[in-house]
Amino acid sequence: MKTLFEEIKASIKNNYNQDRSFWRPVLPWGGVFTIKAGRKAVSCTPLYVEIRLKNTCTIDGFLMLLYVILNENENFPRELALHLGREFVDCFLYLMDTYSFTTVKLLWIWDKMEKQQYKSEVHKVSLIIDLFGNEHDNFTKNLENLMSTIQESYCSNWRCPTRVQEDQQRTININPPQEIPHGNLIRLAVDELFCSRIELCEERGCGGLREFSQRVFCHGAPPFVVLNMQHWRSEDLAYVPYYLDLSDHKYLLEGATLFNKEEHHYSAAFQIDGHWMHYDGLRNVNLILLNKPPEFLLLSSLVYIRATEK
Repeated sequence: MKTLFEEIKASIKNNYNQDRSFWRPVLPWGGVFTIKAGRKAVSCTPLYVEIRLKNTCTIDGFLMLLYVILNENENFPRELALHLGREFVDCFLYLMDTYSFTTVKLLWIWDKMEKQQYKSEVHKVSLIIDLFGNEHDNFTKNLENLMSTIQESYCSNWRCPTRVQEDQQRTININPPQEIPHGNLIRLAVDELFCSRIELCEERGCGGLREFSQRVFCHGAPPFVVLNMQHWRSEDLAYVPYYLDLSDHKYLLEGATLFNKEEHHYSAAFQIDGHWMHYDGLRNVNLILLNKPPEFLLLSSLVYIRATEK
């Protein structure tokens, strides 16, 4: 029996121009999980026999990307198991490959999210879980310490009250440049976060020079990174780099999540073997092979995978 990933790759290989869509829905929006209750369920309070999921687009796109990433490199499942847990990774892949899409969403919600990150209520015989919100809150921040980085800085003034500083971040937030320079804006913004530099110390009355070391990953270079791009304007996203150098490691563009502000809806795009696909769980035909790379004007995040060392 072919895995879902093998089915998707086969559909790309056997594609005909008149039909560029995958043969069945993948990770459709929402979901209903029916509970097969036994006699003991009668004593439960409150009693519900199904779980209904709403507004799941805040995790759907990233779950699709995570599945593709885990299948891109045979070593990635083992590496990600160190952060997400072996049982989670194995169960996640099994549920995706068996098309158990509602269950795989519940796996993420109950295993990785905190209760305060989503709304839930019992309505009649249904437990309703609503994931309306921000995808970076619902997904990226729940990746444990996968992308944790640290940067040290030293002030040249021995009398500086905060001469030695450490800046540790659990996610990678890429802020647009305050002044628009010439060149690749995204790469410049990434370099500003990761590269060593010297600036005037901002401590009041100090006047010294602060030297920032290169930002490094706390737990080694992760298999993939998510760049939070939600504060960028569409006009500043004319060019998206297909590779980045992060902390002495090369990363290749794997995909992106897109945000439609009018619909408050997230979708995703990713590539397999150089072919770009667009995923939108809200559509009936929700996985489509694209003729060309997507436009990233509605960008929420960029996802890069670590290049294989030769």
